[in-house]
Amino acid sequence: MIFATVGTQLPFDRLLLAVDTWASMHSDVPVIAQTGQTNTRYSHLTALAHVNQTRFAECVAEAKVIVAHAGMGSILTAIEAGKPVILMPRRADLGEHRNDHQRDTAAEMASLANVTVVEDSPSLCSAISAALLRANDPKCAAKGGVASPQLLAAIQDFIWSENSRPVVRSA
Repeated sequence: MIFATVGTQLPFDRLLLAVDTWASMHSDVPVIAQTGQTNTRYSHLTALAHVNQTRFAECVAEAKVIVAHAGMGSILTAIEAGKPVILMPRRADLGEHRNDHQRDTAAEMASLANVTVVEDSPSLCSAISAALLRANDPKCAAKGGVASPQLLAAIQDFIWSENSRPVVRSA
């Protein structure tokens, strides 16, 4: 199963339409998506506007691959669960967010072994197929989690630290 999540603040139809496109070509793989409030209808995935914490945890546990916006909650959840995560950051120039902090976050997370960052629908479709192949490969699955407890603790400490402040860049 593929689980896609766009967070709870804003709709993210570009990501969800790309996942729906992939799902249209892979009807044998169930796809569940937490969509937030959107008027867009998806033909090839199970769309859930809101998911409570219990259902969210079930979807993460069941998923072979997680597709998400580049929100830290989604990233940490996928990494803690040892799941491959494909990130498509929201873009300010497309009106998907107020600024490009998600692109900055995705660029930082891209160095992690089980994180793939994509910018468009074709790349997302390719990344889902590749991640699913790896997830179904017994040799890869035998390796276990994707991040050490020390790495997860360091990321959590950084995110939740009172000293963590957004980087302000001058134009």
